[in-house]
Amino acid sequence: MKADVPGGGGGSGLGEAAMVPVRLLMGAIDAPLRWVQRRLGIGGMATFFLMPNMLIFGIFVLLPFFINFAYSMTGGTALFLPDRSFVGAEQYQRLFDCANYTDPNSCAEDTFWTAVGNTTWFVLLQVSLMILFSLVTALILNRDLLARSFWRAVFFFPVLLSPVVVGLIWKWILQRQGLLNFGLYSLGLEPHTWLNDRNWSFAATVGVSIWAHMGFYTLILLAGLQAIPKDLYEAAEMDGTRPARAFWRITLPLLMPNLLVVVVLVLIRAVQIFDEVYVLTGGGPGTSTLYLTQYIYETGFATQLRNPGLAAAASILMGVVLVILTLVQLGLGRKGENKGGRK
Repeated sequence: MKADVPGGGGGSGLGEAAMVPVRLLMGAIDAPLRWVQRRLGIGGMATFFLMPNMLIFGIFVLLPFFINFAYSMTGGTALFLPDRSFVGAEQYQRLFDCANYTDPNSCAEDTFWTAVGNTTWFVLLQVSLMILFSLVTALILNRDLLARSFWRAVFFFPVLLSPVVVGLIWKWILQRQGLLNFGLYSLGLEPHTWLNDRNWSFAATVGVSIWAHMGFYTLILLAGLQAIPKDLYEAAEMDGTRPARAFWRITLPLLMPNLLVVVVLVLIRAVQIFDEVYVLTGGGPGTSTLYLTQYIYETGFATQLRNPGLAAAASILMGVVLVILTLVQLGLGRKGENKGGRK
């Protein structure tokens, strides 16, 4: 015989009452879904459930892309597309009108090629350092450390900050009367204008972007490291394999899928860098930290003689370059996996 539980009947009654709206809702959905399944079949239901996502993708990704391409074929300063005149490929010709592509001063749109040069150097330096620091940090955090969870949280914390907040924090640190110069002055050293020096301001944008985003890529690599079976390392240790050789023969090959994802994401993020740099340096001093996304923004919206068509053409070119680089990286990664499989 079951003993009566005080209040048990009341709790059960409340649970049943709460489930009534759920059952009614599921019953209302069940009938139309059964009708759709009879019409489309089991295989067609996958397409049916994907349609909302595809609709959102089409509205917020594909449609803006085609509108942007239409803008790139127009001229003038008017903002709305019906008020603009069709000029064909004139905007693209203007961007590529250069006597020497390595010398921005010889180009009709010299600011564009200055931004391209700055972005290229930024991508080469930031991507290589980001991958190196993320990999080293992931290897360290994967070891048995004291308060390991705390250190993982510390490295991931900057990812949670808004890029604008990141820019403001580091501007407060690096400005002429900022925290860094205050520390130097307290030590009896000469303060420095970090954000007014071309070389230091460029280095600051690279360092700040690495600090802000490294935790995310470290987390991806850390997940890959934890998925590697420990038995492989134990067997290698029994065979007398040195740690460096185990890294090159075991860790790196098995981590390559995660590393490829990180490379693609880092590259896309580096080419599109804007928020924290715009807050930190505003593209200065001069044009030393003017990157491609900021050029597109200023050309299309922020200058008095705005040219949305030219900005749209530059953004289309940037998108094409990103697609090409991503496909090349994925192709190289797949080729490496095929070689490894044949071995």
